Amino acid sequence: RGLLGMVSKRRKLLQYLSINSPGNYTKLIKKLGLKK
Repeated sequence: RGLLGMVSKRRKLLQYLSINSPGNYTKLIKKLGLKK
Protein backbone atom coordinates (compact mmCIF):
# COMPACT_ATOMS: atom_id res chain seq x y z
CA ARG A 1 0.00 0.00 0.00
CA GLY A 2 2.77 2.42 0.90
CA LEU A 3 4.59 1.65 -2.32
CA LEU A 4 1.48 2.23 -4.42
CA GLY A 5 0.95 5.55 -2.68
CA MET A 6 4.48 6.63 -3.50
CA VAL A 7 4.09 5.61 -7.14
CA SER A 8 0.81 7.46 -7.58
CA LYS A 9 2.26 10.53 -5.86
CA ARG A 10 5.23 10.46 -8.23
CA ARG A 11 2.92 10.07 -11.22
CA LYS A 12 0.90 13.11 -10.12
CA LEU A 13 4.13 15.06 -9.70
CA LEU A 14 5.28 14.08 -13.18
CA GLN A 15 1.92 15.07 -14.65
CA TYR A 16 2.17 18.42 -12.90
CA LEU A 17 5.67 18.94 -14.25
CA SER A 18 4.71 17.98 -17.80
CA ILE A 19 1.96 20.60 -17.76
CA ASN A 20 3.77 23.41 -15.97
CA SER A 21 7.34 23.05 -17.18
CA PRO A 22 7.65 20.64 -20.12
CA GLY A 23 11.34 21.48 -20.54
CA ASN A 24 12.25 20.39 -17.03
CA TYR A 25 9.95 17.41 -17.42
CA THR A 26 11.74 16.07 -20.50
CA LYS A 27 15.12 16.71 -18.88
CA LEU A 28 14.02 14.80 -15.80
CA ILE A 29 12.63 11.91 -17.85
CA LYS A 30 15.89 11.63 -19.77
CA LYS A 31 17.91 11.78 -16.55
CA LEU A 32 15.79 9.11 -14.90
CA GLY A 33 15.69 7.04 -18.05
CA LEU A 34 11.92 6.78 -18.04
CA LYS A 35 9.91 6.07 -21.15
CA LYS A 36 6.74 8.09 -21.51
